[in-house]
Amino acid sequence: MPFACIYVPDFPAEAILRSEPGLRANALAVLEGKPPLERIFALNEKARLADIDLGMTKNQVEACTGLVLRSRSLVQETSAHAALLDCAQSFSPVVENTACDTVLLDLAGLESLFGQPAKIARDLARRASDLGMEANVAVASNPDAALIAARGFPGVTVIAPGKEAERLGQLSLEVLFGGFPGSEEEKQGQELLDTLERWGVRNLRALAALPEIPLAERLGQRGLHLQKLARGNLKRTLVVVDPVLSFEEAAELEYPLLLLEPLALLLQHMLEQLCARLGSRALATQKLQLKLDLENGCIADEATEPANANSQKQEAGHPRTSSFTRTLQLPVPMLDAKVFLKLLQLDLSAHPPGAPIVKVHLSAEPACARHTQSGLFQPVAPEPEKLELTLARISGLVGEGRAGSIELLDTHRPEAFRMQHFSPGARQNQKASKEQCEDQAGNGAPLTALRIFRPPLGAMVKLRDGKPAHVVCERRQEVQGEIVWLAGPWRSSGDWWQQDGWAREEWDIALPAETGMALYRLTRDLFRGRWFVEGTYD
Repeated sequence: MPFACIYVPDFPAEAILRSEPGLRANALAVLEGKPPLERIFALNEKARLADIDLGMTKNQVEACTGLVLRSRSLVQETSAHAALLDCAQSFSPVVENTACDTVLLDLAGLESLFGQPAKIARDLARRASDLGMEANVAVASNPDAALIAARGFPGVTVIAPGKEAERLGQLSLEVLFGGFPGSEEEKQGQELLDTLERWGVRNLRALAALPEIPLAERLGQRGLHLQKLARGNLKRTLVVVDPVLSFEEAAELEYPLLLLEPLALLLQHMLEQLCARLGSRALATQKLQLKLDLENGCIADEATEPANANSQKQEAGHPRTSSFTRTLQLPVPMLDAKVFLKLLQLDLSAHPPGAPIVKVHLSAEPACARHTQSGLFQPVAPEPEKLELTLARISGLVGEGRAGSIELLDTHRPEAFRMQHFSPGARQNQKASKEQCEDQAGNGAPLTALRIFRPPLGAMVKLRDGKPAHVVCERRQEVQGEIVWLAGPWRSSGDWWQQDGWAREEWDIALPAETGMALYRLTRDLFRGRWFVEGTYD
């Protein structure tokens, strides 16, 4: 039963390089601690070649030319670890969350899907690279042998069954101990390493050759456990992690961003990472949320802040913090980083955060990917991605809430509607409504349609015995004269408990015309006493 291990060397540095891929060509050192006691916590291979060591202070390395210093970011490490789990779970449902830089997965039964273990290992390394991390991948017959091989050998390693002790014997003892510098696990491992070093044991082959009973007398069960690891014959089952569909990316900025252009470059990389993670699970997204932390607790302008932008302030006496949130609700599930970036750019141009940005948090709500097939006899519809961009540009020109599809409100108020985000599914509803109207009119009876004037025509009306008798409309000369026939009134009212309450009465009237008579709908606003010609009957 083969097992695979994905191990990311120098994980804190790799998490930063994942967010800033342009730094891969440079020597990078990660600092931890409070100024001025900051020390080197992690570094990449180029920094090691420049004689930079762990534990050095910031003052000692500031004079090094070509060295890039970054503070440790737990937020970026969390995002990188989530991406590492996504990489493993895209291949196997049995995944163990061993450490923040290590995951183990069971490859049993995957040959028919992905090929032989060697090919799966190469695909795992390629998938990890697509997600922004350079990882070591090892395959062995038991989980711990695969873990030790991934820590000790760079690149892709495949160990044949029964060859574990031979392949692992050349590795140094450091691969048996994990943990970050300064952690309790690292301290305990260093003590054992010092003890074994005094015994002359410097690699796994020498540890595996020690007699078991004397080793247990001196080091206890911990020594026997390490010897089994060195021999590569320790068997155990994986502690399976429950898959959590959470797709989030975050970045802490070294310097506050003042302009939207550099923010767009950062968002582009974050969106590409999100789409890669979603694609590894064969998923898309229908909702994107962007949260920006602002410098010095500044709040966006209240007059321009959108309805879905939330600002949070702490009480007096505590540090002020603020956040600016924008949410994009997409009409259909999408997976296109370029479209997402353009939508966010248009949205932020219309609703700027109003303060320097110090932290960016981007999340996507997973959804099943859209699978469509065009019909031979259906008209060609625009692609949802292009349509969404077009609507976003139109909204930027005419204003938010002025472009979309109309939704009738559940009220008796005439022509009461609201503008909602355009969704292609509305076309199906309109088609069903049209078919229903055609079924109702299928008896061949003539239909009378009321053609509404937009806006309604203001009119002056003379009354006789409380009923309209004469109408004059200045905007249309044909809508005037004595009323030769009328029906009504029909009175209705509503929303009287609000400031925008309404009450009206409606009349159907007939006026003389060149071809006989013309029928109109005449209404009166009972609150204001104004008359309108609302439409004409065809």
